[in-house]
Amino acid sequence: MVRIRTIPPMRPESLAFLRTLLDTPSPSGFERDGQRVWLEYVRANGATRTWNDAYGNCFAELAPTTAPVGGRAFTVAICGHADEIGLMVNHIDSNGFVWCRSIGGIDAGSIVGKRLQFRSSVPGVTSPVLGLIGATAIHLQDRSGEPKVRKMHELFVDIGAKDEAEARARLNVGDPGTFLDGSMMLGEHLIVARALDNRIGTWVAAEALRLCAQQPSRAVRVVAVSTVQEEVGLHGATMVAESLRPDVALVTDVGHATDSPGITHAQHGHFKMGQGPKIALGGAMQPEVTARLLSTAERLSIPLQRAATPGSSGTDTDSIFLAAGGIPSGLVSFPIRYMHTTVEMGDLRDLERIPQVFAGFCEGLTGTERFAPQL
Repeated sequence: MVRIRTIPPMRPESLAFLRTLLDTPSPSGFERDGQRVWLEYVRANGATRTWNDAYGNCFAELAPTTAPVGGRAFTVAICGHADEIGLMVNHIDSNGFVWCRSIGGIDAGSIVGKRLQFRSSVPGVTSPVLGLIGATAIHLQDRSGEPKVRKMHELFVDIGAKDEAEARARLNVGDPGTFLDGSMMLGEHLIVARALDNRIGTWVAAEALRLCAQQPSRAVRVVAVSTVQEEVGLHGATMVAESLRPDVALVTDVGHATDSPGITHAQHGHFKMGQGPKIALGGAMQPEVTARLLSTAERLSIPLQRAATPGSSGTDTDSIFLAAGGIPSGLVSFPIRYMHTTVEMGDLRDLERIPQVFAGFCEGLTGTERFAPQL
């Protein structure tokens, strides 16, 4: 029986970092502003070296404090993705209305009436271009037939332009947009934001690095990684796995909390906010890595909720574990309600436990471990 440890409110500096990450627009393919925030934090919290690649994947290294065995440092990568879902300008019509394509998976029915901010590439336009997704007044809707759920290509954005020329003076085709909803707290522990998926992943990687830096000694190399373009195909993780080739990868993302109405537990499992992070068990998750994560959590009196994941996890794990002949990987996720909406909700006590488990996993590694079955 794991005795659950009481967790005080989050460290103010860590919470401020989290909320800055959450409120910084970072749609897939356009993550640079959020990555700059992340790099500034890890540089101030233990990283001995930082760098980025051509597509904006960012790395923060914590070097071993002892000479590596055999001259090569055993590398543990702690990975989370930096990008969020959003919209991209696809067409501007003669009346100045903007039509968009989705960046990542968006429920078009959930965004009618939402406010947006676009990052413009028009020379001279330096401020965000604000707009809203037009919602025809209920008085003017044709209600003679069955209610219709509109698709993405049927939604338009109103930026207040009088015509096409005025709209094109503000926006170009290809400009990205994110929703304006900012983060907020509901009481002491619950946080609501549009981009818990997955700014929490980059936060976990940075916080785990900070905790590892506080350990008295370290025989392995720890690299925190903030990946790009997960929401559109796990692309950044594929690049990272090839370039970094870690000995072990610890991945974090959000997972579904299923404690709100209308969810069938027999189909989707029963996961509650505040009852601990979710640990994935299944093909992509290497059993010896998972076993060490479970034993670490037990040692630290941290509860974990077991999640059956027999096939794809839908996270960066799916790309990383296949690379370099098979990179031993583990996945621990933050349970949230209302995924891929602008009101994603999670319990900060669950979130804080993930970097603690990851730092605990790294603690005591000798660099001689072999995460593979003895067959």
